[in-house]
Amino acid sequence: MFAEGLIPTISTNQFKNGNHIEVEGTVFKILEFQHVKPGKGGAFVRTKLRRAADGAVIDRTFRAGEKFRPIHTEARKMQFLYADGTDAHFMDGETFEQIALSESSVEEPLKYIKPNETIDMLYIDGEPADIQLSASVELEVTHTEPGVRGDTASGGGSKPATVETGATVNVPLFVNIGDRIKVDTRSGAYMSRA
Repeated sequence: MFAEGLIPTISTNQFKNGNHIEVEGTVFKILEFQHVKPGKGGAFVRTKLRRAADGAVIDRTFRAGEKFRPIHTEARKMQFLYADGTDAHFMDGETFEQIALSESSVEEPLKYIKPNETIDMLYIDGEPADIQLSASVELEVTHTEPGVRGDTASGGGSKPATVETGATVNVPLFVNIGDRIKVDTRSGAYMSRA
């Protein structure tokens, strides 16, 4: 594969949001990073990383120029079948192979996925690891209290609404049951009516 001593590496100056790196044997996704050059001392890079294994987010600082093993990632089209309280089950649309990921490891993206929906499954070094969602999704409101005029002095305000996937989203008072809304999958925030 690689000649001895020629293991590929990625340096801090090659960081990109969304890249995966291995730090001390653990795979992380780079959520954000900032190069810092203080007046004294060496430059460093502040990062916010998500651990691929369990989704935990940590802050970590590295010396500028530090090198890491880049992680091979690949997205495959998968169909979300169902979640049973322990695992989320998916099927490869081409091979019909079924896989299960622990529900806790994909808890956030599952809030925005309906059964039988096709998603992009991220494979890290050949193993299924995460779900890649588009920046926003359109979902139908299945439950919300009716908005009452005069609830707020400014006419604005919000109320909780349950969408078809079971997630709760704060929506403006004018949104009703049956409305389709656009939701930001990164923050879970209401964007607009669909």
